[in-house]
Amino acid sequence: MLTDQEHMADSGKLLAQFVDRISYLMDIKGGGEWGNLEELLQRVQQLRQSVFDFPESRLFEEIGRIEDRLSFLEDRVAEALSPAEIVNIVRSIQRFTLMDILENVYDSFAELGGEGDCNVDPAVVAARATISRRVKNKVFSHQVMVIGHEKGRGEEYRNGGSAKPWGNDKALRYMKVAETEGIPIHFYIFTPGSFPIEDFPGAAQQIARNIYAMAKLKVPMVSFISEGGSGGAEAVGLSDIRLMASRGYYSVISPEGAAAIEGKIREGERVPRELVDHCARQLKMTAADNLRLGTIDRIVEEPPLGARREDYGFFKRLRYEMIRATDEVILKTKSLRAFRAYALKRQAEEQKGVPDEFHVSISWNLDELEVERLLELRSRKYRQMGVGFFRDQKKSFLPVLGRARELASKGYYDVRYGLLRAHQKNVQKVIEEVSGESSVFLRKMAEPVKAAYDFVFPQPNKPSRPVRAEVLEKKSIFMEDWEGWVPPLANEDRTVTCPNAKKKGCQDLWVPDLYGEFCGVCPSCGHHFPLEYQWYLNNLFDKDSVREFNEHIASGNPLGFDGFEPRLKRDIRRTGRRSSMITFDAKVQGIMVVVAMLFSNFRNGTVGTAEGEKFVRACDRARTTRRPLLAYVHTTGGIRIHEGTLGVVQMPKCTLAVREYIDSGGFYIVVYDNNSYAGPVASFLGCSPYQFAIRSSRIGFAGPRVIRETTGEDVPPDYQSAKNALGRGHIQGIWDRRNFRKNLFEAFIRMGGPNLYYR
Repeated sequence: MLTDQEHMADSGKLLAQFVDRISYLMDIKGGGEWGNLEELLQRVQQLRQSVFDFPESRLFEEIGRIEDRLSFLEDRVAEALSPAEIVNIVRSIQRFTLMDILENVYDSFAELGGEGDCNVDPAVVAARATISRRVKNKVFSHQVMVIGHEKGRGEEYRNGGSAKPWGNDKALRYMKVAETEGIPIHFYIFTPGSFPIEDFPGAAQQIARNIYAMAKLKVPMVSFISEGGSGGAEAVGLSDIRLMASRGYYSVISPEGAAAIEGKIREGERVPRELVDHCARQLKMTAADNLRLGTIDRIVEEPPLGARREDYGFFKRLRYEMIRATDEVILKTKSLRAFRAYALKRQAEEQKGVPDEFHVSISWNLDELEVERLLELRSRKYRQMGVGFFRDQKKSFLPVLGRARELASKGYYDVRYGLLRAHQKNVQKVIEEVSGESSVFLRKMAEPVKAAYDFVFPQPNKPSRPVRAEVLEKKSIFMEDWEGWVPPLANEDRTVTCPNAKKKGCQDLWVPDLYGEFCGVCPSCGHHFPLEYQWYLNNLFDKDSVREFNEHIASGNPLGFDGFEPRLKRDIRRTGRRSSMITFDAKVQGIMVVVAMLFSNFRNGTVGTAEGEKFVRACDRARTTRRPLLAYVHTTGGIRIHEGTLGVVQMPKCTLAVREYIDSGGFYIVVYDNNSYAGPVASFLGCSPYQFAIRSSRIGFAGPRVIRETTGEDVPPDYQSAKNALGRGHIQGIWDRRNFRKNLFEAFIRMGGPNLYYR
């Protein structure tokens, strides 16, 4: 029988739990006004302070009333959680963390890379862990590598799960360890985004390296998303199966960030809460939204108000889901029959209400053929992401013809540069020997053979010296009339002052000269004034060589984002283009090249599903034709927030296409101009081994305002300059615009492997 003191102790525990529950509801609702939560909290606190002053019967009567009131409020909140409230659930200090998962989902683990303040980056945890299943009274254990973000319990040094560049580098190091040891990787994503600093190795560049490596890791990968913030999530997010917590969120940007952009809120001003709630709904960031969009594969159910650190039933469910997902990845690499039998068995078990039991143990080891199948399925999975969410304005019968033409083209180039290329050197040697004979008879025999060889293996025109840039003489295939095109500013009869005039004594420049023969470059200090993207199309490539493809792929409004459709139509009318990316074939001093250009006029060069699809197809075209691939970035503002995670998944999708192109022997070169930021730089642009920048351009992960708001520190004006990017090793060189064409040609000649068509 319990004593009075024991009864009082139980009462104290109940009241402490009430405080946690009320505080949790206040976290979700963003304050204590709703449901008089503040008043209820004060009532509980008073009871805790005077618990020994109440008779036992009255105390428990009061506790019962509070319990009833609190349960009623919890039910009301759970009935209609808004996206913004789900974000608050994820941000609550009572939310479960990666360390909770390691302690409750896995049987044992050893953290790698140090602990606490001694860690390389405490926001990223890597651990070698063991996870087991029970099958018919037998226990089967599996070794896995666990990598993810640790938010902690408010510890400042963990940065709320925002990984610094060296934290993502640590994650990459242990991904490669797992690949070497042949064990699966379990990723856990708990981050509002990466820490936006350019210190080596740089936030954007390191994310790009991670995604590039994950594209071809030869082990099964499963990820679980609780809080997924844009590029920070993608740094450990590319996986074969992507799970998401039912009360988690996965988004291109935080609701507050989207509200600041949409509301044009100036720095330092408070963002209206109503606008934050509106943007949270528009971004389609919940688990149900992402499942519908195809950016995740499955939802892991939580309690109605989300799982907390002592929800052991949820941890049991998560263990089951992680094992099940890893099984599925393994089985898909084997025969279809084996996977189908497993899937049917699991479905039958779930219908019986036994989702946490296993009746078979599956080895998580893969042989070489199964690894090939794993990589093939991964490629197919990500290439399909976002397909169907852009607008395809090609006529209905044209896709069939286009597919037939694509297959015919692939067959032609495979024969030309694959089958016949293998014998090219031997044939050339024989021809040279025969052609060198003095006999007239042999000469006559050699000439037809040499003519046939030249027809099969045409050699590109390689001038011994750079060809001067020329303006296109014929009307371009593009919608503008570019015949004799010159920058509009070149027709203005006025002068401009160079920004470096006070420091370097530059003279005022007459506009027609600046935007004419000076190519927009100050002749005194070399400062580069911005130029329209049409200037490059007219001056960088050979005369009449630009031929666009995939122009029928158009940007849309797949999320139905309020107010975005009119802006999109306005950009289409103003620019005459349907997306911010132009993909085309062209020549640079006779060398054929495939080009993907992001330009500023359309949505500030942001990337969505249309741009991602066009880039992937450009990679495939360059791969098929054995041509160099140039990504010229006139400007990019990052991932288009109006397309949500459909835009975010273009990061792994495009990076995977680039990786396949480079692995096939292609030469991929990136040239940045003006301002180049965020997602594209942190993925398919930043992964290139050859990155250059036009002088006076700026390259980085986030703009100065975001850096200030995140880090609390201001940044120097030249923090993201091309010069500093070169010093940090983010780019390999700085080019003068006046030498762009010459430098590009020399890069094609000096760089790249032997698989290029002109080698």
